[in-house]
Amino acid sequence: MTPHESYIEIGSLLASKHGSSLGKMFGKESLVYQTKAFAAFQNDRMIFRLGVKAIAQIQDKYMGSENWDPSGKGRPMKDWLTMPHEFESDWIALGEQALERLKSTL
Repeated sequence: MTPHESYIEIGSLLASKHGSSLGKMFGKESLVYQTKAFAAFQNDRMIFRLGVKAIAQIQDKYMGSENWDPSGKGRPMKDWLTMPHEFESDWIALGEQALERLKSTL
């Protein structure tokens, strides 16, 4: 499965389970819940809004992951983590974690 196909599959699964939807954020394909993005897709990577604390706890586990810099101008976002396709098997769990984090703030 291509990275984009994985993204679409995860988005569809989360939509059917949790009522989220596919949308756009910063001009990127995104997973949205009640108009707020909790995950995105760019350059064959999933991006998850997990929060600073959660990222600090898991980032070492995922070689090649990094804080997301949507502008590409050296200003990464502390709450967002990009995840390479090689960790696709964890994408759904990370998507659910990001969605639960968002729901807890609403």
